[in-house]
Formats: sequence, C-alpha cells, structure tokens
Amino acid sequence: MNVCVIGTGYVGLVTGAVFADLGNDVICVDMDERKVALLQNNVMPIYEPGLEEIVRKSQEDGRISFTTNTAEAVRKSKVVFIAVGTPPAADGSTNLSFVEGAARDIARAMVDYTIVVNKSTVPVGTGDFVRRTISQELEKQGRSLEFDVVSNPEFLREGSAIKDSLEPDRIVIGAPTQNVAMALLELYAPLERPMLITDVYSAELIKYASNAFLATKISFINMVANVCEQVGADVTLVSKGMGFDKRIGREFLNAGLGYGGSCFPKDVDSLNHKIKDLKEDSGILDAVTRINADRTPRFIRRIKEIAGGVSGKRIALWGLAFKPDTDDMREAKSVEVIRALVNDGAEIVAYDPIAIEKSKEVQPPLPKIEYVDNAYDAAKGADALVIMTEWNEFKLVNLERLHDLMKTPLIFDGRNIYPVERMARMGFDYVSIGRAATLENSEAAKQPAAV
Repeated sequence: MNVCVIGTGYVGLVTGAVFADLGNDVICVDMDERKVALLQNNVMPIYEPGLEEIVRKSQEDGRISFTTNTAEAVRKSKVVFIAVGTPPAADGSTNLSFVEGAARDIARAMVDYTIVVNKSTVPVGTGDFVRRTISQELEKQGRSLEFDVVSNPEFLREGSAIKDSLEPDRIVIGAPTQNVAMALLELYAPLERPMLITDVYSAELIKYASNAFLATKISFINMVANVCEQVGADVTLVSKGMGFDKRIGREFLNAGLGYGGSCFPKDVDSLNHKIKDLKEDSGILDAVTRINADRTPRFIRRIKEIAGGVSGKRIALWGLAFKPDTDDMREAKSVEVIRALVNDGAEIVAYDPIAIEKSKEVQPPLPKIEYVDNAYDAAKGADALVIMTEWNEFKLVNLERLHDLMKTPLIFDGRNIYPVERMARMGFDYVSIGRAATLENSEAAKQPAAV
C-alpha cells in the first residue's frame, strides 16, 4: 500500500519505518530540511533501539523515502497519517495548530479519494476538526473530493517503540464506516495482533484514558511510598504484593520520581482540561497531577537536608534522559534537580549513556555543568551521587570501586536500583524512594531531630 506519514518526530518516524518494514511504500514528510537531509543519509534525529537498522534496510530496498514536498507525497498515497506535534497550551489544553496545518496541506494536495489518519495524540473531537478543516480548504479551492478521517492512536513506549509497533497489545481503529476500517485492517494485517474497531470518538478517548490510568498508578504508588518512608515500610515489597493481584497488575507500580517524557504530562493535562470543559468532576486527575508535581521537589528537599546543604559540594549525577533507552529530555526530572542544586551552589558532574547532547539543547538552557564520559568519572571525588535514570549500566557498576572513588559514599537513588541491605553492607549512606534510608555518616544521621 502507498502510505504518507506527515511528521518525522518520534511517532511519525517509528510509524513510517515499521510500515515500510512490513512491505509498504512509505513517504515521510517533514518541513525541517535539515532533519530530512539527515534521514536521507540514515542519520536518526532521535535515539531508539533498532530504528536506524530498520530505516537503513528499507531505504536500501526502496520502500521508504524522506521529503519536504507534502503535495507530492499526498498525491502518491492512498492513506495519509498525520503524526505532527500536539504541544500543550498554557491552560493545559492541546495546541492543534500543527494538525490544522497538516490537514490544510493535505486538502491542497489531494487529487483522489484519500483516507486521512490521525496518529498524533489528540483530544476527543479532533477527527471532526480535521474533517471540517479539509472540507473548508477544498471549498476555498472550488473542489469536491471524497475523503474519510480515521483515528488510529499509538501506544508506543520510548525505548521499546519498535517492539511495541511490531507486537502491539492492541490496534485501535476509529473509523466512520466498516469499509474505511477495512483499509486500515489491511495495512496492519501482517502483524496478526488484536484489533479493535470503534467509532472515531471512542478511539480518540482510548489513548487519553489509557495514559491517564497509567499515570494514576504511578502517582498512587508514589503516594504509598511517602507513607512507607514515614512508617518504615518498603514500597518495593508493597508494590510487589499488590502486583500479584491480577486485577491490579505489576506494571507501572514502581515508586520513584514520577512520570515525565512527552506523553503522560501533556495527555493527563489535556484530558483533565477536557473533563473540566465538560463540567465533569476531574478530582482524580487533579490529585494525580498534584502528587506527580511534588515528586522532584520532595527528592530535592531530602538531598539538601541529608547532605547538610549542597553549597560548594561536588554532586555526581547519573542519568539525564527521562527514562532509559532514549535520549528524550522532555519533562526529564534531571532538569529540575540540576537547576535546583546549581542554584543552591552545587557543582554538578553529569553522565548519561545517550542523552548528553540532547541535554545541551534543553530550553531554557541548563546552568553550566560538567559532562563526563562514564559513570566512574562522574563519581570521582563526589560529595554525593544522585541517580536520576535507571540505565542498566548503573545497575551493573562495581560498587566497591564506586565507594573508593567517592569523597563521601552518599547516594540519593531516585529510581530504587539497588537493594538497601547490600548498600548498607558496603558502607554507603543510601537514600532511596519509599524505603528505609541507611545513614551512618550523613549530616542527617548526626542530627536525628532534623530528619
């Protein structure tokens, strides 16, 4: 099938690459000439395991191409996916300006019946908005063409997007008619995965409801972690005990610094805004957002309190990306921590396996910090180590070597990657999330009343 994907961001690029890998002829469009030039030379603008290999193979086989020419790409395609950015507006709603621009470009380029698919994460009613936009643009041109608008939400996880695309839990197709749905079914048929055909409104809501529910699980276990810290319980055992219940499940019950990245924060806010707009009760999502917003400030407060302040101290920081196996810095918790510690006079020495270059592009820019090439160099001579991202290489470090390198063996672990008992045996002052801290030499241990 001839497919066009408008937008080569995270969703668009992965979607185009996977459809090409399944044997379709795919044209990916982006207005960023520099990005298109990089992709034409098989240089990926994002880090995603397996993506570069799939794109290279499809380019060699002539199944995928990259262009800035939207009109030509649309004219050659039966199905056109809109996969452009949908950034949050100041009030929490979703900015649909890029979606609107793509819809107008499609209308100007269409020469025959076209299926337009919303792949971007968009609020309920966006299918209607895209249909109206295309119809208005066609009317301006004095043309009349048949087209349909479909909702086909993505459920990709950064770091495992290729696997999620090839082995999805479900494929949701929100279509106005059965015939239109069949065209999308044909496109996805090689995957042989569960498919759900719905109306457009339901498909749009499934994506938001799914992300909001997962975010709720994260905030819930973080609320429980706060209780664990107060009463001396271990949140890892609590979440494990909860997860054995099939009605609850184990996924997304890891206590930590809360959710970040490009999806959960804006999707929760967008759904919350829609609920309020409909004058329904959004109390659950209000609480989810409030708990998540306090995760990093709470962590920062503990760092300052237990370390006895950070002014003039050398702080090693492991992990910059919002999660492992990606270089995505959007809503990364490291940004908030770095800014707070530097503002209080700390010297930050940071390391991340992938995201160092992307961290330098954060807007507004991060304060001046030192970047190093490996985890041990970051820890050398450090008064404390702060762990922000649970990369596997951090889990596998030589802890004896780490202990010897640090000036003070004090670790603040925002991701609970080490067993508490082991860290105590090895002589670390170890502070994690929702578990008893092992403190012998810290400022807090010297002044128990301040804890």
